[in-house]
Amino acid sequence: MDEMKTWPEVEKVATEKRRELVLQGAAADKKISTHGGLTPAIYSLKLLNYLEVSQCPSLTKLHDDIQHLSNLQSLILCRNKLDCIPDVIGSLKSLKVLDVSVNNLKVLPEGVTRLQELTTLNVSCNSMEALPNGLSQCTKLSTINISKNRISGFPEDLCSERLDLLCTLVASDNAIVELSRDIYRLPALKVLDLSNNKLSEVPFTLSDCPKLKEINFKGNKLNDKRLEKMMNGCQTKSILDYLRGKGRHGEDSGDVDGGRSSDKKKRQQQQQKKKKKNKDEEEDDDEVEEVNKMVVRVLRVSDAPDTLNVRVSTEVKDVRPYLVCCVVRGMNLKPGNALKRFLIAQTKLHEEICEKRTIATIATHDVQLLKGPLVYEAQPPTQLKIVPLGRKEMTAVELIRHLQLEANELRKQKKRQNVTGLHKYLQLLQGKALYPCLVDAEGHVISFPPITNSEKTKIKRTTKELFLEVTSASSLQICKDVMNTLIAKMAELNKFTAEHRDEAESSEEGDIAPPDQEASADVACELTIQQVRTVDQDGNLKVVYPSKTDLSEDIPNLTVIW
Repeated sequence: MDEMKTWPEVEKVATEKRRELVLQGAAADKKISTHGGLTPAIYSLKLLNYLEVSQCPSLTKLHDDIQHLSNLQSLILCRNKLDCIPDVIGSLKSLKVLDVSVNNLKVLPEGVTRLQELTTLNVSCNSMEALPNGLSQCTKLSTINISKNRISGFPEDLCSERLDLLCTLVASDNAIVELSRDIYRLPALKVLDLSNNKLSEVPFTLSDCPKLKEINFKGNKLNDKRLEKMMNGCQTKSILDYLRGKGRHGEDSGDVDGGRSSDKKKRQQQQQKKKKKNKDEEEDDDEVEEVNKMVVRVLRVSDAPDTLNVRVSTEVKDVRPYLVCCVVRGMNLKPGNALKRFLIAQTKLHEEICEKRTIATIATHDVQLLKGPLVYEAQPPTQLKIVPLGRKEMTAVELIRHLQLEANELRKQKKRQNVTGLHKYLQLLQGKALYPCLVDAEGHVISFPPITNSEKTKIKRTTKELFLEVTSASSLQICKDVMNTLIAKMAELNKFTAEHRDEAESSEEGDIAPPDQEASADVACELTIQQVRTVDQDGNLKVVYPSKTDLSEDIPNLTVIW
């Protein structure tokens, strides 16, 4: 009983017979450190179907008694220091979601392969060198994320028809040397990310995956240099068409007649070699030209004296000190779903490179609605007023309280403790006496990171100039890395919009394309980035973005013109 009082969250779940328990952050970590682990009382909560223990570096072990939580459907153990998972986890027959990302795991127990209801497996950001054999027994798997480990290859049975629901496979930033030709056996595969590995070949059978929509092989040194160029700059469809062509031409295939026709084939190949070489060289030139269409021009501050500047106050030093900004022109958000694609991409960046906004936050504004100069400062929650996206004006305190009420209501409706949207970022502000904000010349708060932007500067389909803002509590370089990635993504989306303009135009009622639109399409997908200075209270330069060291070698598919 005394131990229960030390863990009031556990006691509340037990007495109220709740089905969700969340322990996260410094307060939970202190208890775990004091008691040498989780309280055994947790393992007696037989009704639990959602358990989350996160951001607790003192959690290094998980007791075997976890097997007693037979009704558990979601087990979230991210951002701890776990160095092993007990094999008895295979006893959790109802488990659907297992997230053990950002820990110190070197292996995953074989027991995971016995989780036949498992749909989502996330083991990213660990030190694993291999996955256990037998994952094909988890026939309901739809998402696997093993990124940022040391894995050199996939289990033999991963490319199995039994995994007919697997639609997302993320394995970036590993040491994978080979992708099986049996990849086509995954009929539901839509997203495949193998960027930054050690692949030298991509099997042409990848083109036989019927639902594949998004692939990423950047950062691999492929033997086929033309394919490597395409991976850095072309749409998935073009890449799959190229791979499909390799399959039709018989590349990487053997003689089905045991070699009897090999001499004939050699003669035919020699006759066609010169023609094919000339054709490939022409196509290579075309491909390079296509990649180079992703052009970014940088407009320097000295060339634009009316540029927006941002003054940073000293109050943000202990709150969220790092900020980079720039202005982007030429982003075409009007056709079809262009704006929607951009917003979806921004959300994805928040989830991935920004690590769910924990290390950085992106904000976008319509330049025409901004009143400069801008000030980045920190205000007390009771004084900070903003018109949040889609809401009326309120103070930060009112907004946080309103979001917390919404989160509680969502929990009741969905009968689980994890929430979506802005609600999942509330914990990032816990314990802060001041909140960071970007304020315009009229005193209006236009950005409240990491929570929301202002409705006053919201971008629309008609927006022609965007003001981009990235803030971080971690480092200036993280801000720059995120901004580099954002701009590269914008260039890619703009190029996609230009290439699919006919489709987009046909979906817009009443829009008539001008007769010279096709001729100007190449110009339309070019972006211009205007530098923005960030200065201290005395006007001394802190940072200007982009600088000569930004938008460089890490983005090979982008041509930057200064």
